[in-house]
Amino acid sequence: MQIDLSFQPVHNPNPQRLMPDQIAFYNEHGYLKPFRAYDAAAVARNRAYFDYLLAELRVQNPNADTYAINGYHTRCKGIHDMVTNPVILDHVQDLIGPDIIAWGTHFFCKLPGDPKHVHWHQDASYWPLSPARTVTVWLAIDDADLENACMQFLPGTHRLGQLEYQKPDTPGVLWQEITHIEKYGQPVADELKAGEFSLHADMLAHGSGPNHSHRRRCGLTIRYCPPCVEPVDRSWGRQAILCRGRCDNPHWHFPPPPTGEDLSGARPKQIGGN
Repeated sequence: MQIDLSFQPVHNPNPQRLMPDQIAFYNEHGYLKPFRAYDAAAVARNRAYFDYLLAELRVQNPNADTYAINGYHTRCKGIHDMVTNPVILDHVQDLIGPDIIAWGTHFFCKLPGDPKHVHWHQDASYWPLSPARTVTVWLAIDDADLENACMQFLPGTHRLGQLEYQKPDTPGVLWQEITHIEKYGQPVADELKAGEFSLHADMLAHGSGPNHSHRRRCGLTIRYCPPCVEPVDRSWGRQAILCRGRCDNPHWHFPPPPTGEDLSGARPKQIGGN
């Protein structure tokens, strides 16, 4: 099956949360920000929850790094609750419609002094999903800014199809790096306060640098798509959440909602960096 990596502009004559000019901006530039999902008290709980998850995971796997909490949304109630936050879903619905599947989550946590690059890339270039209709939410657990290596976007690149890439010459998180990046314009920093989130299209080129600051930068990525998206690799459809609406696509499977925090066993690694 050939994967369709084209961008389909959003046509929504009756948005519930977003304004028509915001949808037009998303179609043109490929991202929207910032929106608030959590108040100060909830931000503190989210941060404590991530710390708890990482500590528990390291009890079972002492070598687990701060990027290891990947794909646990059907096993951990706290992550499931973030994925199904109605404020986030209201915004996502305006971009992909009333039937919403969450197929992936990943905490990206760059500690102070973390040297890792996330080279410029397009997420959907890695994913065995077709067509490319995923919207990614980046939910800030900590404040994220240029000083502590926030994500950066290259506006408009989502409309250019798959960009030329090579194997990176320098160490990084991913194995693709877009070539001749300078010709795609000026990057935009996805600066967010803790509790805020951004949305971006799955073919929008983005990346982030090392964290040279003395502050941590942690965020939760949540991948949402409509049921028309099909997992070419069927294993990618087995651990999803039907957040709203209905799904008649037999290649998506929705386990019962988790009632606790289960970090046992290996989870499938779903590639994409932020």
